[in-house]
Amino acid sequence: MNYIPTQIDGVYIVEPKRFGDARGYFMETFRLEEFRRNVAPGIEFVQTNESVSTRGVLRGLHFQKGEFSQAKLVRVSQGTVIDVIVDLRPESPTFGKHVAVELSAENARQLFVPRRFAHGFIVLSDVAQFQYMVDNVYAPQAEATLRFDDPELGIDWPLPASELNLSEKDLRGYSLAQIRDLKPF
Repeated sequence: MNYIPTQIDGVYIVEPKRFGDARGYFMETFRLEEFRRNVAPGIEFVQTNESVSTRGVLRGLHFQKGEFSQAKLVRVSQGTVIDVIVDLRPESPTFGKHVAVELSAENARQLFVPRRFAHGFIVLSDVAQFQYMVDNVYAPQAEATLRFDDPELGIDWPLPASELNLSEKDLRGYSLAQIRDLKPF
């Protein structure tokens, strides 16, 4: 696998190697010791999640606070999304900065999202099947949402607002300014 650092410390694009022929392909998507050596020493994923969404669905930008914060390794097994993560570490020189990566079944890319980052994606294909491993279980009492359209973030979502499909929860997210004051984080 190739482990490609991004402009934000601790965030990596992971590119599995595909071996294919006329019958199809095989690829290894995760190997713990190699991942620990190249990306996140000591990581232990404890849960795997999957969602299916249609074109225009924007999920996020989600995060869990405090001791319930989650690191994630995300990928798409069907379709195409633009995956976006935002650094929410107040002490970080890249606080409030984001990384956007196209993840698709075709490119097989994965994105490692460290703890204390907000995460979301928008579906560009008719349908997308999205999978992610997390290193901490879901804790509804610690869940929060960063507003996807906060102008301070400057995220250029690739679909017009008229085509977006968001949950009520995601429409009521915090601004980045409000996140600075969240405790504990």
